[in-house]
Amino acid sequence: MRFITLLLVAATVGCFATARAAETAAKTDTAEQIVTKVCSACHAADGNSATPANPVLAGQHAEYTAKQLANFKSGERKNPVMLGMASTLAPEDMKKLGEYFQEQKTKPRSAKDPALVQIGQQIYRGGIMAKGVAACTSCHGPNGAGIPAQYPRVAGQHAEYLSTQLMAFRSGERANDPNKMMRTLAAKLSDTEIKAVSEYIAGLR
Repeated sequence: MRFITLLLVAATVGCFATARAAETAAKTDTAEQIVTKVCSACHAADGNSATPANPVLAGQHAEYTAKQLANFKSGERKNPVMLGMASTLAPEDMKKLGEYFQEQKTKPRSAKDPALVQIGQQIYRGGIMAKGVAACTSCHGPNGAGIPAQYPRVAGQHAEYLSTQLMAFRSGERANDPNKMMRTLAAKLSDTEIKAVSEYIAGLR
């Protein structure tokens, strides 16, 4: 009888735990809900930010977006605004957001300065041999699509945002790049070269 009683208690506890788990799952926000609450004000609901200071997230590799959110939360990548936003997110939320934005379509953009674009194209496709700067295509691809889980998509990103990030890598302010790859490369670029390659990338599709 005692054994049967223990089985009944265990079954009851198990059912209660299952019910609680289901209740918790039911309360978990979907990616769309998180975007509405946390992301859309700065990045737009479809990830196509209209503000040059805020990056375009549409079409970005899911793994890259999730990593950046984790880096913001841990402080490895420093940004007071994003720290506040990411601090509310669990790893599963970050994964869902990455997958959500990856599925969004990027709105095409165009470069604005033809002279800079010409310089930027040379850097992006051929590097700068005299400075030991490798071509951007070697990691981000000829059309800026990048490689999932390794190198981010850069095509169609705001030129202003790209310039800011390259300068942050150059100064060491941003330091969450694996093996210091971007810091090493950016350290060899002048302000003009950074603006030029950023302008060119903005027009890639």
